[in-house]
Amino acid sequence: MSFDRINKVLGPGILFASTAIGVSHLVQSTRAGANYGFALLGIIIAANLFKYPFFEYGSRYASATGESLIDGYKRLGRPILWIYFLVTICSMFFVMSAVGFVTVGFLDNLLNLSAIWPSFQLFPTLLLFVVCCGVLLIGKFNILDNLIKIIGVVLLLSTVLAFVLTLLHGPAEQIDNFVPPEVFDEVGILFVIALMGWMPTALDLCTWNSLWTIEKIKTSGYKPSLKETISEFNLGYFLAAGLSICFLTMGAYFVYGTGVSMPAGSGQFASRVVTLYTETIGDWSYIIISASAFSIMFSTSITVFDGYARAIERTSELLFLSESRADEALNNSKAYNISLLVLAVGSFVIIALFLKHFKVLIDLATTISFLIAPFVAIVNLILVQERYVGREAVPPLWMRILSYAGILFLIGFACFYIYIKL
Repeated sequence: MSFDRINKVLGPGILFASTAIGVSHLVQSTRAGANYGFALLGIIIAANLFKYPFFEYGSRYASATGESLIDGYKRLGRPILWIYFLVTICSMFFVMSAVGFVTVGFLDNLLNLSAIWPSFQLFPTLLLFVVCCGVLLIGKFNILDNLIKIIGVVLLLSTVLAFVLTLLHGPAEQIDNFVPPEVFDEVGILFVIALMGWMPTALDLCTWNSLWTIEKIKTSGYKPSLKETISEFNLGYFLAAGLSICFLTMGAYFVYGTGVSMPAGSGQFASRVVTLYTETIGDWSYIIISASAFSIMFSTSITVFDGYARAIERTSELLFLSESRADEALNNSKAYNISLLVLAVGSFVIIALFLKHFKVLIDLATTISFLIAPFVAIVNLILVQERYVGREAVPPLWMRILSYAGILFLIGFACFYIYIKL
């Protein structure tokens, strides 16, 4: 395949990876390794495995039908679309604020903005949201597509280098009489649920794959084959899955058993994560790693802004406009702009309320995502049946078997979580 053709296909999968490699990796995977060593490695692998089909179905459906999963939800009936809309509205401010909170921590660690304006602790958050919204309002998908490819290369190289050097360095020395924490007590179970909620990312974000696939076709003028679309998605997905293990390893090697815990505040947490890298590579790399870590989170922030704005835009069009007007609205950016601004304002308010409770916000957002995952999984599996996507696009038998296993996995853990909370 020529470079020009690769460039026309490459995009949605990398955007997915950028969305995933943020809170779930830099925060949750690192915390998992720091708190439990490699005890949760199997959980991370299982979450990546059992969620895979339902994310892949977003790209599959878009390629086969030329429309987004959100349009597919309407085909299943307006109640399904309403449920998706309400779930998105209820969760998006918490998800965006959690991502923004982490990003601001790395931004403050890099530029020390809180020292520049100490009387206004929310200044870095305001700056971040203004920049993200400004980039998307001006450049929209084209600038997002090109920016993420550049950041993706920096992310991959810096993380792989740190991971390899971590393995060569070996684990830090554990303190005497270290007692491993219990994984299956209430605290451990709640963390596992939160970890799986965003591993590799929230399952309800699968609609974004389909929206980005459609937008990529529109902007590039090239319609990739189903095989090309799935291959491009797989590149992003398995890149994200692999890097989650890298972050787990760094937390396990440098924090687990040392008597040092990961800080609760976003700024302190960001500083500690950067220190994990620099302890491996060398102090000379601090500014490089700080910039790379912030770039990771900035790319996650901007893709989450874009994904939610697109999802709310399309859902609103399908719910509140006639079918003919909804089709015409595909080329109208007004609803996108309004959705973007509403998301920014609502998320800023959430961050202001949870300013001193970083860990609580992250666990709340990830838990919400996990509890709604079974519904999304079931609906996505229905939409890739032959009557919706055609015979050629029906998933292979092994994928359908994995889907049923994944649904049982998600329902089982959701019920278990409800049980221990009652």
